[in-house]
Amino acid sequence: MDHSGMDMSDMDMDMGDGMLSISYYQRMYWAVVGTAIAVASIIHLLNIFISRQRLSEVKRSRPTPARPKHVLVRAYATMTAVTREIAYTTPPLVFRLKRYVIYDLRPMGQTILILSYLVVLVVFSFYKLDTKDKWQWEDIGYRTGYVSVCQLPLIFLLAGKRNIIGFLTGHSYERLNWLHRWVSRGLFLTTTIHMGYWFTSWARWDYVKVKVKTDPITQKGLGAWIVLAWIVLSSMAPIRHWCYELFVLQHLLSFTALVAMIYLHVPKEHHIYVWIPVGLFFFDRLVRAANILYNNLSIFRQRTDDKRNGFWACKAEITPLADGITRITVPNPPILWKPGQHIFLSCHSIIPLQNHPFTISSLPKDGKMEILVRAKKGGTRRLFGHAEKYHVLPTVEREKDEGKRKTTVTIEGPYGRIRPLRQFDSVVFFAGGIGATFTIPLLRDLVGHCLGRESSDSRWPTYFSAMPAGAVTRHVRLVWVVKSSNQLSWFATQLNQVLEDVAGIQQTQARAVVQIEISIYVTCDETLTNPTTKPVDYSIIKGDEESQTPSNESQSELSKITEESASANPEKAKETNKLGSCLPDGTCCCTTVITNEEDAITTTTTTTPKNNNACTCGSTNPPAPSSTSSSFSSSSATSSSSSPSRSLHPKITLFTGRPHPESIIRRTLEQAQGESAVVVCGPTGLAENVRTTVARLSDERAVHKGTGAQGVWCWCEAYGY
Repeated sequence: MDHSGMDMSDMDMDMGDGMLSISYYQRMYWAVVGTAIAVASIIHLLNIFISRQRLSEVKRSRPTPARPKHVLVRAYATMTAVTREIAYTTPPLVFRLKRYVIYDLRPMGQTILILSYLVVLVVFSFYKLDTKDKWQWEDIGYRTGYVSVCQLPLIFLLAGKRNIIGFLTGHSYERLNWLHRWVSRGLFLTTTIHMGYWFTSWARWDYVKVKVKTDPITQKGLGAWIVLAWIVLSSMAPIRHWCYELFVLQHLLSFTALVAMIYLHVPKEHHIYVWIPVGLFFFDRLVRAANILYNNLSIFRQRTDDKRNGFWACKAEITPLADGITRITVPNPPILWKPGQHIFLSCHSIIPLQNHPFTISSLPKDGKMEILVRAKKGGTRRLFGHAEKYHVLPTVEREKDEGKRKTTVTIEGPYGRIRPLRQFDSVVFFAGGIGATFTIPLLRDLVGHCLGRESSDSRWPTYFSAMPAGAVTRHVRLVWVVKSSNQLSWFATQLNQVLEDVAGIQQTQARAVVQIEISIYVTCDETLTNPTTKPVDYSIIKGDEESQTPSNESQSELSKITEESASANPEKAKETNKLGSCLPDGTCCCTTVITNEEDAITTTTTTTPKNNNACTCGSTNPPAPSSTSSSFSSSSATSSSSSPSRSLHPKITLFTGRPHPESIIRRTLEQAQGESAVVVCGPTGLAENVRTTVARLSDERAVHKGTGAQGVWCWCEAYGY
């Protein structure tokens, strides 16, 4: 910190006794970082090459295109399988403070990368320096200071939405955000060592207070360390999740102050490491601003359906759905997107000065952009309240007030990248609740490729995106876990259409194009988990405009049924609440895990309806896997037989309970004739369970190790900040 009396340019020279110049360690740091980025980029290019090769083999009608055949490809598959088995495993260790998760260990792949990075920092900080020699403490202080400042560009490279590293490695910004936080923590580590050794050296002469009070360089350095400590602390998950909008605002202000103090603290020769982050920040903001203007200004849009949009092109209709979900629909959207991508959406007339990321739940071919938003608190709760305000109006008043129902919104994006799923032989989707907004568009797009229909890829003319037509996939499996059957209305129409399209194609062809299995698990529905209740009208699952929200009669009927059940057996209701349940109102929840779906389906057809509902509710320790299942259409036949079009497709199976990911994935892998993919989006527990299961099954089956078992790739999409 004390640079007086020393020409800092001398520090770039050979320091004698085999000591290398400080700038050498800065160059070596970026050599290591650049090598890591280059390796990840090469892997990305190899994956693109393999995808193209597989799809090309489909066009030539070659068998098992997803199975590696060449010796080099098999060697790469073996190396990939071993790496995945290590990388996907997640140690079951969580640090909590009461009900808040302070930190939970990441998958081993991320953990190894983090530890490797920290080791590099420590080695560069102490190489050929004796920590016990008090005359070298200032040398350690100098070196760690310069190792610290050269980390700034990497932090900003990983922070941008328009991410250069993400473009090279095939990842979107949100997949690199965890690395951005850990590089910042690495910076905090080296700056703490830097300050600590200077203070320790000065303390020998009782000189610390004098330097802090009189030396401007020391003051700026201490101030920078305090700001950095606050940034690291405020970026911890509990604080970040408490109020994300406030976190973003203070984060911008904090790193602005940090960069300014670092600029004043370091010598002029090293200001380049400050100007590069500043340039990266403004470049990212400039590109994002251009994207927002292009997406939303009417002058860039050729719209023929509505001439009255005015200056701003994007108008959205906001509708309430079951279970606190808001549907935002933008007709004739101004952008194109791929399934699984998300946008940042602003609606300043309802939630001023806020910008939220939402997954797009529709496809471009639908002619509209749909987003489903769960109402929690803050902005999302106000969105739902606004939707309810206009939805409860009488029909005539709603028609008169149609103009007010369309709200001006701002769209930024799209963002998000995922490998093309049609290159895999078998694909398994797991969705938890609102996580279906990510998986079901991917399912629809994948099936469209399998059926030879046009998809969104043809609208992206870039070299890396315009893959050959067709699909390798033979088998697709969707598992959707919901709390209430009301939530099925979100995607009932889309799931029905997928199965009808496949059935229509298969009727005209001698062999099956693709095999599709869809299972829905309902965990907290009184009409399914309680044997004393009677069926409720499930006509609301149609998914059309008039049936998206339960009628007052249906809601009152469900409430009445629940009250009758509780009054008939109050002790049982009290016991259920004591044991715990998913819903705040005490609704019974089924915690039984179904380890064998086929046995559960067989049980359904051979037992009485009363026994079919024998499900353990509210128990924290599920018993033996004996649960109920039924086709949704058959379970609702008694209540809506007059309108079969309002039920789910007969091939969609409904289970009461929770899925067993291992048995589902194992069954798919055993019939796979090439590499498979497992995609999951939902709560953290579901994602970790699926990821660890994939690693365990890959190791157990000795994938690509001479057993004939094929590889499995896992993608875990998490929602939240």
